[in-house]
Amino acid sequence: MDEFTPCNLNYLPENILLDVLSYLSVRELVRAGRVCKRWRRLVRDQRLWRLVDLTAWKGMTSRILWALLRQYLGCGLRCLRLRGLLLSVRGGTFLSEAWLKVLSTKCPRLSRLYLLHADLRSLPSCQLLPPSLKVLELRGCELPQCFFNQDLPTSSQEDAEATSSAKQKGSHGCRPPSGISIECLILNNVPSFKDQHLQSLTSWQRLSRLELCDTFRVTASGLRTCAAKDGACGVEGLFRLKFLEISITTRQGYQLQMASLGLGAGWLGLEELSLGGKEVGPGLLCASRLKDLKRLYLKACTLSEMQIVRSCRMLRGLAGLRRLEFLDVVFQPRMCPPEGGGGGDEEQEGEEEPAGGDNVNNESKPDELIPNLRRSLAILLPCCTLAFSNCSVQSNAD
Repeated sequence: MDEFTPCNLNYLPENILLDVLSYLSVRELVRAGRVCKRWRRLVRDQRLWRLVDLTAWKGMTSRILWALLRQYLGCGLRCLRLRGLLLSVRGGTFLSEAWLKVLSTKCPRLSRLYLLHADLRSLPSCQLLPPSLKVLELRGCELPQCFFNQDLPTSSQEDAEATSSAKQKGSHGCRPPSGISIECLILNNVPSFKDQHLQSLTSWQRLSRLELCDTFRVTASGLRTCAAKDGACGVEGLFRLKFLEISITTRQGYQLQMASLGLGAGWLGLEELSLGGKEVGPGLLCASRLKDLKRLYLKACTLSEMQIVRSCRMLRGLAGLRRLEFLDVVFQPRMCPPEGGGGGDEEQEGEEEPAGGDNVNNESKPDELIPNLRRSLAILLPCCTLAFSNCSVQSNAD
């Protein structure tokens, strides 16, 4: 028998070793770098530090953050996920101004930052975050009162910048937007986010996507104030916003705010709207006022058959609507009226029959409700694509 030659990881080429190391977590990578000099050099390869997730690292401290930033994080970093100390027994400051400044210098290509349970009240403004950020996601964080404010340049500075840019590009009066460069802001379960923070976002010149999930302190009045509308000096408010999500899915007892009612005043340029939870009902009543709406998403809610049909009749005035999607929606079938009663309702529903189709007026069986609803909506919105994802039907017994 031929002698068996043992083989270890040292015989593998470096590109295969990098693929193997890419499956390790950040904590395991740091430990692997202590094996030998070769592994230490491989672990510091920036291809392993493009997407860094530190949310699963228990016991994370500012000292560990400084060590990771000095030894491993660099120009290859694209996405960074951090867990703060807001729910920790130790507490304390997690992100400092000095650390964020070094992060901006060493990681100039960082485009996405995710913060979980972080206490940001020690930071005066979000302008301390890396200027290369395009997506900022905050979940369960605490914010200071003026966190989203940005220091706008004075009128003389604006005139000087406009003049210099006009000379460089040969255009008159056309100046690219300046200030905070974040294009997508995602807020999930941020209880300190209020109408004042929403108003501060109107100064962001690049914000095109805003997701408000379980931000129960935002009111209809605050949303109405920030809506893009024609003003004395042109379009005011969040006029660059193309996608807006409003959803309340986890908080119990939420009955009074109904922020989506603020859409009733209209919103210029808004092309995509996502409604979730308790915001679906009031949001559907106001969606017909969004003249530029192209896509409407309804998710994580319970809707009756007649409620959907009547709401879609109001949406027929939106000529640009091209997609209507239901995600995680529980449909309630229409109940048969009791014998000898409800004559007025039957007469009123009979008058609406030609607009909605025959399938709506008859009680639908659970297994036939979604196909019948699809056919009815196809008649009401013939130019709109319908999509049903992970939807279910509530039985009459339930």
